[in-house]
Amino acid sequence: MGAEAQMTQGEREPGADAGVRPEDDPGTGVLVAFGRQLKLLRAQAGMDRPEFGKRTGYAPQSIASFEQGRRIPPARFIDSADEALGAGGVLKALKEEVARAQYPAFFRDMARLEARAIGLSVYANHAVPGLLQTAEYAGSVFRMQRPLLEDEVIEQRLAARMARQEIFTRRPAPLLSFVIEEVVLRKPVGGRGVLRGQLEQILLAAQNRNVEIQVMPTGREDHAALDGPFTLIETAEGQRIAYTEVQGDSRMHTGHRMVHKLESRYSILRSQALTPCESLAFVEDLLGVG
Repeated sequence: MGAEAQMTQGEREPGADAGVRPEDDPGTGVLVAFGRQLKLLRAQAGMDRPEFGKRTGYAPQSIASFEQGRRIPPARFIDSADEALGAGGVLKALKEEVARAQYPAFFRDMARLEARAIGLSVYANHAVPGLLQTAEYAGSVFRMQRPLLEDEVIEQRLAARMARQEIFTRRPAPLLSFVIEEVVLRKPVGGRGVLRGQLEQILLAAQNRNVEIQVMPTGREDHAALDGPFTLIETAEGQRIAYTEVQGDSRMHTGHRMVHKLESRYSILRSQALTPCESLAFVEDLLGVG
């Protein structure tokens, strides 16, 4: 891959144009493997699905879905199942991989890095960043996607997006910076009521001492990031990575030249945007409480 090391995911495969995308199919990969292991352990324990469901607190239909790889089992189910079946940690060992299956394929590596990052810098120009979204706003985003997502996929994506927001309560707290285009804050995704709740959520998130949110005014004549959105990641090991995504295609940039270019771009962007205090006042004005 040369000096500019990149990892490209989300390549379109046969059937994608017909609305059938591998990353939207929950019955693949690790979920199928987990389901087979679960069914085998249940059979070895001599339990039928109703009895196993009583011990874990899930309906037999849910157990069947987990075993067939059609639904993503929650972490609490995996813990309960491992104990009820005397699996000795076999199922628990798969929890992280199962959790990653909640995300579309093109985002899974980013989700892993994000969960362990000590610093994130996010530039958003189309929608509110996922880490700041309310459940109502995120649900609207998923329901608008074309080709249409199945209800089950929307439910999984929504749960995964909300789970990502645990980053705000992590300790030690990572440093989080967001630059959001003004137009994003005016776009009534999901309706005016949903937008209002989203703006209120942004104000709440900004109260965290490790979070800085800045608004890029539409009227600015200078703009350092017209090439599109991106995220900068800093790991505990000191590695600096850049992530870009467009139309379901993502790239993880690890090469120094590309990362440095985007870091410089983000620094200039912050200087062009409203300050954090000005930005919060701007959001309050949009809400009519300024």
